Amino acid sequence: MRHFRANEAQQLRAWEQSIALLRSALVAQPNITGWHLILEYPMLRLGRRADAILLTPRAILVLEFKAGATSFDPAALRQAEDFALDLQDFHAGSRRHPIIPLLVATDATPRPAPQPLPLTHGTWPAAETSGPALGATIARLFASAPEPNMRLDAGTWLAAPYRPVPTIIEAACMLYGQNGVAEIAAARADATNLTRTTRAILAALAQARDAGEKIICFVTGIPGAGKTLCGLNAALGAPLGQTRATFLTGNPTLVHVLREALARDAIGRGADPRATRHRMEGVIQALPRFRDTHVPEDRPPPEDVVVIDEAQRCWSRAYAIAKSRDRAVRLTDSEPGHLLAIMGRHPGFAAIICLIGGGQEIHTGEGGLAEWGEALRDAEADWHVHAPPDLMDAQDPRQRLGPLARLTVSQDLHLDVPIRQIRSQLAAAWVDAMLAGDLHRAAGIAANTELPFALTRNLPALRAALRAAAHGTRRAGLLASAGAHRLRAEGLGAELPHMDAKAVAHWFLDHYPADIRASDALELVATEFSCQGLELDYAGLCWDADLIREPNRAAWRVRAFRGTNWTIPTRAEAIANQLNTYRVLLTRARYETIIFVPEGDAGDRTRPPAVYDAIAAYLRACGVGVLTAGPAVPEASKQSVLF
Repeated sequence: MRHFRANEAQQLRAWEQSIALLRSALVAQPNITGWHLILEYPMLRLGRRADAILLTPRAILVLEFKAGATSFDPAALRQAEDFALDLQDFHAGSRRHPIIPLLVATDATPRPAPQPLPLTHGTWPAAETSGPALGATIARLFASAPEPNMRLDAGTWLAAPYRPVPTIIEAACMLYGQNGVAEIAAARADATNLTRTTRAILAALAQARDAGEKIICFVTGIPGAGKTLCGLNAALGAPLGQTRATFLTGNPTLVHVLREALARDAIGRGADPRATRHRMEGVIQALPRFRDTHVPEDRPPPEDVVVIDEAQRCWSRAYAIAKSRDRAVRLTDSEPGHLLAIMGRHPGFAAIICLIGGGQEIHTGEGGLAEWGEALRDAEADWHVHAPPDLMDAQDPRQRLGPLARLTVSQDLHLDVPIRQIRSQLAAAWVDAMLAGDLHRAAGIAANTELPFALTRNLPALRAALRAAAHGTRRAGLLASAGAHRLRAEGLGAELPHMDAKAVAHWFLDHYPADIRASDALELVATEFSCQGLELDYAGLCWDADLIREPNRAAWRVRAFRGTNWTIPTRAEAIANQLNTYRVLLTRARYETIIFVPEGDAGDRTRPPAVYDAIAAYLRACGVGVLTAGPAVPEASKQSVLF
């Protein structure tokens, strides 16, 4: 049932008015043979229902009614666009037909209607009409739609699957509200291993709980494959009262955004604001605070299940001891060692779920899987380990668990199908090849798919393209490496403060122009520390000279800006972390990433044009197309550049 924000009688009158207007509008059509009307169609990802969907042989009209409205509210227009975009992206029966969002402000004064774009498929710009003009508007839009090669059949449309892929924020709100857990787990038909992994985690937890055992599950996956979705399902998806779970992350931005999103959603459903925000502090916790709270204690924590996001980033023993030497809570072991000891205090069942993102290490002191292996060998009599096979034979020693006695190996715990990138399953593979300096493999991938990347050397063009692309409540934002210090010369020195809870909540949750602090104002730049673990729909990645190409060198050159000069780091960890930084930035977008490479300045020795030209040329050689006018990312040009 729809949640009534007004009283039920008022809502009933609004529905009656909408149905009467629809009846009059459809009776006025000269021929509605083959037309089909659907009321209150549930849109899972958006957590709402579309008021009406009108299926015609030529097009799909998505109608959003605002009873009594005397103007066309921009937020209501975005809502209508959201419904249309959701059908385009996630409803299999809608992808080959035009989808027209239509806002019906019943008491508004009609405005001159712009000529609609005669698209044969995809979402049209939102149209608007009043109640009395609804019939004429439907007739005009139907006539504007091109005669299709294959007419839309209502029966086929109704039988087609609708499988939305929610954002991390949307999924957390749905799971915490106990809505749509099964649908989230089955997010996409082509991501069947997401379903298998979710089931494998929940089955292992149930078996360990029944046996009164302690269990640790390692879940691996490529960027954007759904690891966090699986973890949120384990932490938030169980029926209330069945488990005591929390989601732990060392990423302060993720803590701030998830807490605020969950609180806003619950408050919107009538919860008490102060009590709700207090409760969220237990649902989503900062890993350092959880650690420091429980290390000095002897009793077990309240939670018997903890989900650890990006667990490979936990501190090594040497780093933890050195880092905490002058702190109130002094650590004597690695973070994995302390976390195993804390959860091991439970007399019976306890579970740790470690989400492992390969190539996501961006901080000094992150010990990788090797630290977990060492800690488990010290305590393995207490823990039954479940892990995917890729952790047994990883090339990087830091990412190997090593031999363990009580080990169950399961391929179901590895996610290799990307779901974050809505329009390309090969985006993560292309990023890996490009950052590895493997030009031929990257270009080969680009030749067999439409890459969700485009290149521009013009900052105003970047902003214009992002604004044109982000319809409805789709979110755009600017990204850059924390080491991109010479982007300041381009006017990109305003950085999102990732430790400021209110600032990151505004950036990730609010919308421009209502709030200039929102990401789609395109003013504040988020770094890898601000955006890791979170998503944008459209990203503008601003590339600086901290990662460059050099002649006759296959590998990227990592640089760091110190004082007034670029320097060359020599430590392997620093080099790997910088490459991982760009991997994080390149895999944040659900739809497209537009890469801005500055032109440089011949009069500035820190920004020579040749350095930036080489970056742009290499990206082009790897298959990235040049941004053209309009919101769509173009196909890559076939022009090649030799290196």
